[in-house]
Amino acid sequence: MKLGSLKSPQSLDGELCVISRDLKTAVKATHISANLREALEHWKEKEASLQKLYTDLNEGKAANAFPVDEKNFHSALPRTWLFADGSAFIYHIKLVRMARKAPLPETLETVPLMYQGECGQFLAPTEDIPQRDFSHGTDFEGEVAVVTDFVPMGVTPEEALKYIRLFVLINDVSLRGLIPEELAQGFGFFQSKPASALSPFAVTADELGEAWKGGRIHLPLEVNYNGQFFGKANAGAMHFHFGQLIAHAAKTRNLAAGSVIGSGTVSNESHDKGSSCLAEKRMIEQIETGSIKTPFMKSGDTVEMQMLNEKGQSIFGKISQKVKAV
Repeated sequence: MKLGSLKSPQSLDGELCVISRDLKTAVKATHISANLREALEHWKEKEASLQKLYTDLNEGKAANAFPVDEKNFHSALPRTWLFADGSAFIYHIKLVRMARKAPLPETLETVPLMYQGECGQFLAPTEDIPQRDFSHGTDFEGEVAVVTDFVPMGVTPEEALKYIRLFVLINDVSLRGLIPEELAQGFGFFQSKPASALSPFAVTADELGEAWKGGRIHLPLEVNYNGQFFGKANAGAMHFHFGQLIAHAAKTRNLAAGSVIGSGTVSNESHDKGSSCLAEKRMIEQIETGSIKTPFMKSGDTVEMQMLNEKGQSIFGKISQKVKAV
């Protein structure tokens, strides 16, 4: 099943829609639930009705279906109660720590890194990335993420996998120039992590097929920067799987339905796969050539992210953003 949030002047949460498997048509599902956040809070009561509508839509039986234009959609979940972003790709951690001359944590391979990000407002997937000071070092970060049902405190990693309801992509916007100073104060991130964007559509596990196994999505995340290939790192390389990330987040608290748990920047050790953020590429340039050639984003720069299935079809739709000076 694929779900999205149609932009609406009446609601910051948008209007819940069911999206066809090929992403070509949609139908409003507001008679089932006003928005996706509320649907997640009542998932047991709403799932069957949403699934039937999805089946009808794919079979051409849904009344009032309309063509999909991704520009008319918010992030799949426009706002929610929690965005907890992990850093489950060890190679990414090594590179960015190297870039800011910071030591690796002693628990690198045993305890996930995680921060709590902005969740009260996700940028739309085609919305400009606002930047008021380019010395801040604007960067994109391509990630995969899960959206949970209510998760009880103290859940085990294997139990945690059972609470995953949906999957999305994330462009986790980072301001690299602000990160070192914030972390040096012992209380970051905050200013260095502004609003991010989710993919236009969220999907259930069955839409991922055999790619969803071991708590990981074993598919490449395609990233284009200024219209050129930038990265195609496989998300299956996560060191910590999503069950471990959820359990880490829920160690001392319940997680509200609709919580978004991010993977961190998708990263592979093979450099021919490219990168999913500028910070990695810059560090690889430093290692391989002795100097950094790639600047951080400037006004007018564009980034696109999507994930394709084994048939070459887009699963989540596309994040397509441009930096804009404000």
